Amino acid sequence: MRGELLDDLLRRGDLDRPALDALTARAHRLGADLDAAYSVYVADVGSADRQRSILAANHIARTRYGLGGSFDGRIVLLLPTEEPGKEASALAAELGLTLSAEVTVGGAGPARGAASVASTYAEAQRCLGALRTLGRTGEGASAAEFGFVGLVLSDQPDVDGFVEAQLGAIVDYDDRRGTELISTLRTYFACNGNLAKTKDALHVHVNTVAQRLDRISRLIGDDWQTPERMLELQLALRLHQLRGKRM
Repeated sequence: MRGELLDDLLRRGDLDRPALDALTARAHRLGADLDAAYSVYVADVGSADRQRSILAANHIARTRYGLGGSFDGRIVLLLPTEEPGKEASALAAELGLTLSAEVTVGGAGPARGAASVASTYAEAQRCLGALRTLGRTGEGASAAEFGFVGLVLSDQPDVDGFVEAQLGAIVDYDDRRGTELISTLRTYFACNGNLAKTKDALHVHVNTVAQRLDRISRLIGDDWQTPERMLELQLALRLHQLRGKRM
């Protein structure tokens, strides 16, 4: 029953609200709360027996109040956790020991709601592909750990998903408030982080630039000026600009 429900969630994520509510109610009856934070995991079990793998996934799902089963030939788990990377690593080790095989697990999340299961699964699947490309078989990791590297290595790159993850909060704020945070961030990077040059390029006071950057920090986190985050943000800004549309 857990496998059937998971299959429905993955295949029917575009249903209307009543249908999604019905799926959520089915999950509740099985002890899984889709309204709480959860993560999705996709496992490559290598040469392990398929039926044993499904049974192992179902056992984990039952004991952890989640869902598990097989979907499109892969072992899939939905578990209540906000730490997909840590859990993916633990699942790779646990399933590997249970199945006596090398198991690789890609995870994604956290997410909430029945409507998010399919997209979170797709992200976990791309993470699994990145792990295999990097030769990290037998390991587990989350999509967040790869950042833009996962986008580059994936055989099904999700450009919109990457841009949304990096810039979505800023774009939404601009849309709601009529502000210019995205253009400010793009100009700030183009001016190599120089406030004086940025305010000249934007024709505003330096305090205005500082206030906008402070707002950006509140929206996406104070660590956005670390080298790794800056690289990802600049790539996202470039992709956003090249696509020529707002998200």
